[in-house]
Amino acid sequence: MLVERLAALTADPTLQALIVLLVSFFVAFLVEVLFRGVLQIFVQNTKTHLDDVIVANLRRPIFLSVVFTGLDIAVDLLGPGSWLDFVVTACLVSVAILLWIGALIRISGAVLHHLCERPDARGVLQARTLPLFDMLAKILLASAGIYMIMVAWQLDLTGWLASAGIVGIAVGFAAKDSLANLFAGIFIIADAPYKLGDFIMFEDGLRGRVTEIGLRATRILTRDDIEINIPNQIIGNSRVVNESAGPHEKERVLINVSVAYGSDVDVVRNVLLECPKGQRWVCEEPRPHVLFRLFGGSGLEFSLCVWIQQPAHKEDVIDNLNTRIYKAFASANIEIPFSKHDLYIKDMPAQLLATLSDAQPAATTPHLGPSPASTTPQAAATQVAHVLAQTGPSLIGPPRRYGANTPG
Repeated sequence: MLVERLAALTADPTLQALIVLLVSFFVAFLVEVLFRGVLQIFVQNTKTHLDDVIVANLRRPIFLSVVFTGLDIAVDLLGPGSWLDFVVTACLVSVAILLWIGALIRISGAVLHHLCERPDARGVLQARTLPLFDMLAKILLASAGIYMIMVAWQLDLTGWLASAGIVGIAVGFAAKDSLANLFAGIFIIADAPYKLGDFIMFEDGLRGRVTEIGLRATRILTRDDIEINIPNQIIGNSRVVNESAGPHEKERVLINVSVAYGSDVDVVRNVLLECPKGQRWVCEEPRPHVLFRLFGGSGLEFSLCVWIQQPAHKEDVIDNLNTRIYKAFASANIEIPFSKHDLYIKDMPAQLLATLSDAQPAATTPHLGPSPASTTPQAAATQVAHVLAQTGPSLIGPPRRYGANTPG
């Protein structure tokens, strides 16, 4: 119908093509005026930002699509059925597809973010599953765009589909680590062992707050304000402790301390309970309490149990309470024991006795029992150390080697 109307106006193909170009540019100008003068003003008065994103991303593809349509018709009028017509049409269609796919990808991301940010967001689409659906939308739109471009160039897809299996195997071997991270990221998003903002700890003691969960890696911000990028494959194969999980974000902290035997248990308990009172980040409910855990090798073992508001303050709370406990024990004359060992020699080795005999005057006879009253423990220890230093390792024997073939 359009060709007939143009033929009624003029029989010159060049003039017909020029008319089509002018009309297409005029329609594109009207579209630009509509978007800039009407729709953009309208969406600025709405409460949501989603319509602004949609209008901003649709303006350019629609404008260029109108221009490309006029160019295609004009080329067809100049040389219908020629190879130039096919090449120009395929190029214009390919560029238009790329423009629309890019716009749809940005619009889909904005729509998904808008749906996740709603206060009543429920179901499968949530903040923790947003990266998964965002990536799936991009993959589907990109695949559809590639397919339409190949159709526009009239390419036979049978050979491409037949070789997809071989290419997939090759890509799988070449990018096995990336694929492992990808699938691990999907499982992490689906299982949700942690979410954005959670404070997590790994097996090696690394602790930090989750700032981003991607399909390839997870980013955490440590207490040193250093952001670390950890591949999802490593996270999927390790034990991750989510300190922010549970009914609330509070976390119990244990302060272990030892007191000397003979200390008054009730006094120790009361002194420990005074230390967390009025301290920052320590919760009043649940209330702090003290556990008498066991009779240790050097003293009585106690544990002060307190609850903190956030896991990120754990180190600061431990430092503060340790300082207060040490000062409180010193003020209450409560002894903090340290490890002490007494060494008793029941029998001297024969070589050591012979060496001691040679080193002493002839009238002196080695004493095999306890030291005489005139010999102090310090003098005896000094003498033994002096003899051991002179005789060297020969008195002890060759060093023993431990290996796979060494018995016992």
